[in-house]
This record gives sequence, C-alpha cells and structure tokens, in this order.
Amino acid sequence: MIDAALYPADHPYNWQVIGSLEDLQNATLDDVKDFFRRWYVPNNVTLILAGDFDPVQAKKWVEKYFSEIKRGQEVTPINKRPGLVKETVKFYHEDNFARLPRLTMDWVTVEQFHSDSYALDVLADYLTRGKKAPFYQVLVEDKKLTSNVSASNDTQEVAGQFGLSILAFPDKDLDEVAKAVNEAFAKFEKSGISEKDLSRIKAGQETSFYNSLSSVLGKSSQLAQYNYLTGNPGFIEQDIKNILAVKPADVMRVYQKYIKGKNFVATSFVPKGKQNLALEGSKKAEVVEEKIVQGAEDAIDASANANYEKTLSSFDRSKEPPYGTAPTVKVPMVWESKLANGLRVYGIQNNEVPLVQFEIVVDGGLLLEDINKVGVANLMARMMTQGTAKKTPQELEETIEELGARISVNASNEDIRISVNTLARNYQKTLDLVEEILFEPRWDEKEFGLLKQNIISQIRQAEANPNAIALNNYSLLLYGKNDIRSRSVAGSVESVNTITIDDLKAFYEKNLSPSVARMHVVGALNKSVITSSLSKINTKWKAKKVEIPVYQTPKPPAKSQVYFYNVPDAKQSVLQIGYPALPVTNQDFYPATIMNYILGGGGFASQLTQQLREGKGYTYGIGSNFSGTKNSGTFTINSGVRTNVTLESVQLVKEILQNFGKNYTEQDLETTKGFLIKSNARAFETAGAKLGMLNNISKYGWKYDYVKQRETIVKAMTVNQIKELSNKYLDTNKMYWLVVGDAKTQLPRLKELGFGEPILLNK
Repeated sequence: MIDAALYPADHPYNWQVIGSLEDLQNATLDDVKDFFRRWYVPNNVTLILAGDFDPVQAKKWVEKYFSEIKRGQEVTPINKRPGLVKETVKFYHEDNFARLPRLTMDWVTVEQFHSDSYALDVLADYLTRGKKAPFYQVLVEDKKLTSNVSASNDTQEVAGQFGLSILAFPDKDLDEVAKAVNEAFAKFEKSGISEKDLSRIKAGQETSFYNSLSSVLGKSSQLAQYNYLTGNPGFIEQDIKNILAVKPADVMRVYQKYIKGKNFVATSFVPKGKQNLALEGSKKAEVVEEKIVQGAEDAIDASANANYEKTLSSFDRSKEPPYGTAPTVKVPMVWESKLANGLRVYGIQNNEVPLVQFEIVVDGGLLLEDINKVGVANLMARMMTQGTAKKTPQELEETIEELGARISVNASNEDIRISVNTLARNYQKTLDLVEEILFEPRWDEKEFGLLKQNIISQIRQAEANPNAIALNNYSLLLYGKNDIRSRSVAGSVESVNTITIDDLKAFYEKNLSPSVARMHVVGALNKSVITSSLSKINTKWKAKKVEIPVYQTPKPPAKSQVYFYNVPDAKQSVLQIGYPALPVTNQDFYPATIMNYILGGGGFASQLTQQLREGKGYTYGIGSNFSGTKNSGTFTINSGVRTNVTLESVQLVKEILQNFGKNYTEQDLETTKGFLIKSNARAFETAGAKLGMLNNISKYGWKYDYVKQRETIVKAMTVNQIKELSNKYLDTNKMYWLVVGDAKTQLPRLKELGFGEPILLNK
C-alpha cells in the first residue's frame, strides 16, 4: 500500500518482494524457473569467501565448481530511480489487532551509498532518538501524545525512503499527532543540529560500523553489498569516511531537499471501529485479506514438474567433494577474578575490532517480585538510565552518546542486566557512567510517569498480538497462576498502575548486591586493565544478603489437553505445544537438545520444518527446543499456521512426535553430529557469543571448556540413546496443546486431535 503510493507502477519497488496475495495464488512453477534462469546466473552473482582458509586452494576449487556454469542473459544494471509522489496521499486502515492508533509518514529519498544518504541517516537519528530530539520534546514531553517516535532512512539499490512512525496513546486523534509532527519539524528548522550533537551521533555510528564487522558473516555480507552496489568490494574505507564527513549544514540541506514541503504518504492504522481517529481526508486503504475456506487445500505433488536441465560438466557433480579435517573448537582463553565485595568477574580479551562489550548481571529479577505487583523489576531497571543524581536524563544520554557507547538496563525472569557496548578507547569513561547509573540513580518523578505510560502502551499493544497472547497463556498453563514465573516481567496494566516510585527504590535497596552479581567483559583490553578499573565498584558497592528463591520445575500434565484462546477472524493460528521439562543442570538436558536437532532445532534439517513447511506449506516457520535455567525448563514447539489448516497442523505435529524415535536413523545422527561439531568451530566468534559463554560459566559453574565436553557427548551419542530420550521426553499424551486463533471456525474441529473437548480460555 505505502510502496505502491511512493513508487510508480513500473518501478521495481512498487510491490513487495514477497508479492501480493494475488501474485502468490497465481504463480506457477514455470514462472519460478523463468525467474531463476534470468537472474540466478554467474554474471549476476557475487561469491564471497570469508574465514580461515588457503586462498590459493580456494581459488582452484572456485574455478573447478563454478567455471563450467554458463553465463546467462546479460543483466543490465538497474538505473537509480527515486520514487515519485505527485501529491500528498493519506490512507487509513482499521486493524482488527490494533489497540492503539499508529501514524506513519513516508517521503521519497535516495539510494544506498548516495552522498546524501549519510546526512539523511543522521537526520533520522537526531529528530527522534533521545530526550534532546525535537520529536521527543514535542510529542512525548510537551504534548504527551505518545511514548516513542521512530524515524528511519531506508535505502536500497535503486531508491530510498525516509519514514516516521508514531504509536499514539489510546484514543488520540492522529490529526493532533500530525500537527505536533509539524511543530517538531519547525523546532528543528529553527535550531538545526549542532557540531556537538553531530559528533555524538557519529560516535554511535562508528561503534555500529565496527559491530557490523565483528563476525565472518558480517564481513562477507558487507563485501558482497559493497561489490554489487558500488562495484568496489573495498568500498569499506570510503564508507566510513562518508559517515564521518557529514556536516551540520548537510543535515539541514537534505531536510530542505527531501522533507520540508515535499509530498508524502501518510497512513493511519486505527483500531477496529475507530475510523474517527484517522487523519482527516484519508481514504480507505485497499487491503486484500485472504478468505479462510475450510477444506480448500489442494493436494501437492512435490515431485511434479521437478525436472531441471543440469549443467554439463567434466566431472561427476553428484559426488560431493571430500570434507576436510573437522575443524577443532578454539575455546577462547578465559580469565577470572573476584572482588572483595563478592562481585565475580570473567573476561576474554579479543583485539579484532576496537570495541569492548561488558555486562553486570544481578541475579533475581522477576523471581524477587511480589506476585500481586508484578512489573517493579522492569520499571526499576528502565528507570536506572533515566538520569543520575549528577546528570539530568538528557545530560546522561548525551554523555553516553558522545562516547559512542550504548548502555541499557533490563530486567528478565531471573536477573537485572546492565549491558554496555563501547569503543575500547572510551572504556574507562563509559565505566564511570555505569558506576554513576548503578550507585546514584536519579528517581525522577517526571521520567517515572513517562516510563509507566510507555510500558502500559506496550502491554496494551501486546494484548492484541497473537504471539504475545500465546506466550502469556502458555506460561500460565506451565506454571499456574500462583507461580511468579507465569507472569510477564512487564506486568499487567493493572499491576503497573499500582506501582509507585517508592516501590522501585525499595526493590533497588533490597536486591541489588554484588553478592549475587557477576560481570562479564569481552574486548580489546587485557585482564589487568579491567581489574584495576573496578576499584570504585569494589569499595562503593556494599554486599548485602539477598535470598534468591529456588523453584522446582513443575510436573508435566497427567494427560494432554487442548486449550484455545479466541482471536476472532484471525488469519493465522499460533501454536504453543509442550510441557515443563528439564532444567539446564539436568544431565539429560544437553543430550535432549542433541535429539531435538532433527525434530525441530535444525532448521531445514528438522522433521517439523520438512513436513509442515516444505511438504505441506502449512507454515512459514516452525521449531522446537528444550530451554532451561537452574530453576526450570520447558520443551516447546511453536509455530504460526494458516487458519484453515489448524487441525491438520497439530495432527501432523502429533504424528511426527509419536513416530520420531521409531523413525530415527543413523543418517539423522550423522547429520546432527556433523552440524553440531562443525558449528562449534564458530560458536564463540562474536563478542555477544563470548559474553554468552561467560554467562554460562558464571551462572552454572561450568568449566571454561564446557563446549569441548559437549563435543565429546555429541561424538558418543548413539541412535539407541536418541530413541530412549525420545521415549522419555516426547510423550504426546503429557503435553499442553495451546492454539490461539479463530474459535468460530477452528475450535470445534480440534476435538478430532483425540485429547477430549478443547477448553476455551477467554469466553
């Protein structure tokens, strides 16, 4: 809808890449083959190799396996072509799943790597991100119309677009929001952007740039992108120069050139029955919705028309080349220390990029909350970055950004986590800010009020999200309503409304202690630098006794039962199937995850994906997993399936589970071992992965080389062991079968699953 209005009918961006519903319904296999033959040809392909390999040998293999593939029809590069909006267009759509009105506004701009695109990136950041942003000051603080405004400069090969998105508070008229947008633009026009503000944005962009290159995949993706968009795979040096070369005048210039006074496309997404909230003069958007017709599924013959012309070759391509020596896991060198106040510190030095990532994890989180007032831990965590005793919220934010750093504090079910990403040269200054955040929270009443509004808006939006509904109700089934683990860490609208700032202070004083805390550090600094930097944390952060509740994993249900949550007219059904299973500390936990690889953990190698997605086309994605902590664990299968195959999908899942152990083969085990062993070689490539490793070591007491131990378990696994695990942990008769979807059409049918009369959860 938006793309069709931004781009002419013959423009390649006039339609979505995935196609329209009509396109998908009318497409044939011959259409797909023709497209493949036209575009998937050597003269239109960039091949990237990245990693640890012999370049000479690699070139020989590339020559052997790719040189015989014939060139295709010449592909003429597509000319850069911006969109065209001849006059401002306003649409509205009544969304059955919306609880809050949303306004989007989009302008046509330029393609990726265009000289103006860099200034437009800065403009999007400055206008909406942070407390100094004009849109935050006008729409959030002054007008109190929303808790958040986002802007983005989305660029692609041929063209780009600049977009605003504003999720307003309940029942806010979007005309009022649009008026405030104009006021925010006027505020920017008056003052522009200062050198200081531009410098802090550039610092963040520099950090993000290095983060994007921290993995082999990131490096290869960038090389490919540079090659096919600029013709120069070495464009990386020019790219960073262009980022850092933006001037304040450039930012104002691109605003004047592409945004101010220019035609745009506005879309009002409003809750059902609230058309009155849409922008005045909006016309109804033409949204084609799939008609749900039960029993309309056509039988699919997967082998039909599957003959392809093979490339003539001088060697037998049906024979796979021999695999080289299995890569060995290179376990990063871990160092460990403990401060006098009890804080345990774990680190890994990594000098590849000039960054440091670290986190301080304080155990507890949701587990320490009052079940009658859930949401305190989340609110407290979020408030900790809303200023300090020495700095206003805006001053703190700006100081962080000037360093090119990111600091966030978040609560989860089992901990409070301070997460930090910064340039190595700015580590000490960033740590100083973390100490200020940790020891001197501001507890600003104004920010507290704004934050509560923000969280309540998020909760209300989640109330209409089938995936969130499924997750929340699944947790209630697993743990029961009297168990704190059944609750969302965000809380409910009712519980959040009862929380006061004194509740946050009390939680902070009682539960944040180094005695239950761990610090993990990964980056371009050594142990001595890190440990010597922590003297203030050691002396100022006093230990106190904090009792972390210990919970047992609930027992699985005595018998299976189908539960249904009604979302009227839903076009998809969300499935959550499973039971309380193994904590991560159980000796069967990792063997069970090995078993699960072929079931639903291995992507396209898994039976669930092969049968429900590839074989039947019931879903775009389905998976299963064993997840666990010290306190609890679950086995879960989750997916979104088309409404009219809800019963067929759960029946097929049931059949796969029942036959999994019986049908498991040596080839399945070989596939599993091959993936798990080889993927371990890159398991700790990124800083994030290394932090995860340190978290496992510190939380569960695992040895530094636990991945080596897991490799030994994988190598020793047998088909019989898999069968035994399947019999033990995949009992279809002791699971919760939850479906979120359209009860009118799907609820009665689910009795055929064989687990009795389905129970409707929201009557």
